[in-house]
Amino acid sequence: MASSPLGRPTRGTTGTNRLRRNDRWIAASDAMRRASDPLVIDLGYGASGVTAFELAARLVRVRPDVHVRGLEIDPARVATAEAQLAEVRAGRTSFAPDLPVSFARGGFEVPVPGDRRPAVIRAMNVLRQYDEGDVAGAWRTMTRRLAPGGLLVEGTCDEIGRVASWIDVGVDGDPLRFTLSLRLADLEHPSIVAERLPKALIHRNVPGERIHALLVDLDREWDRAAALSTFGATQRFLAAVSALRAQGWPVLGGRPRWRLGELTLPWEAVAPRDGSQA
Repeated sequence: MASSPLGRPTRGTTGTNRLRRNDRWIAASDAMRRASDPLVIDLGYGASGVTAFELAARLVRVRPDVHVRGLEIDPARVATAEAQLAEVRAGRTSFAPDLPVSFARGGFEVPVPGDRRPAVIRAMNVLRQYDEGDVAGAWRTMTRRLAPGGLLVEGTCDEIGRVASWIDVGVDGDPLRFTLSLRLADLEHPSIVAERLPKALIHRNVPGERIHALLVDLDREWDRAAALSTFGATQRFLAAVSALRAQGWPVLGGRPRWRLGELTLPWEAVAPRDGSQA
């Protein structure tokens, strides 16, 4: 247990299935699937341990040897999560009693027992309350704890998990990729994600910045593909993303990910023009 955890307590907002989109991303990541020791940290999980339980339940399907460790600065939140875990172990919840989860007190220093190094650190809705200038330092502090080939996934989502975005950060503390993930049903415009951009980008959604140009272009192609709504929102999104790629946007992945409402680009495609968080 860390005696002086680094960081400030999160607002504590936690909701069932709130991070399902991010769980799915981590489950598909090379960092988790290829890890020699698949230890995954759920940093700043909030007032309830449910996000750590859900993450473990999804990851164990692809890595039966995974272990998820939830970290929170507030000792009361750790105590609450451990009480919830006791209920899980007793078989009184919908989760498997042997779910590979534990909880401890900790912050950006990411304390773990022994010499273990996490394959993945997930920090969703943690940096939102910090200043933009604090982001790069927090990334570097967390990524120093990663195993070789590990990944930090840092971002933001709405309260019910329908709108999310995150940044993949490598072991050297440099950002690698940006992803937005949207529930396509009833979506009016993809730019709704502007309200839930990671701290490194949320203040950059202004003319002249790359992230602003991306969202403008994505909305335009979404509108142009409106006729495909007859065949469903997924077909409309596929067309919009395909059009973005045809315009020269360096869209990563393929249709299986796009069908999930995901759009991923290299960090350089959306990075702030002044070079911050570069």
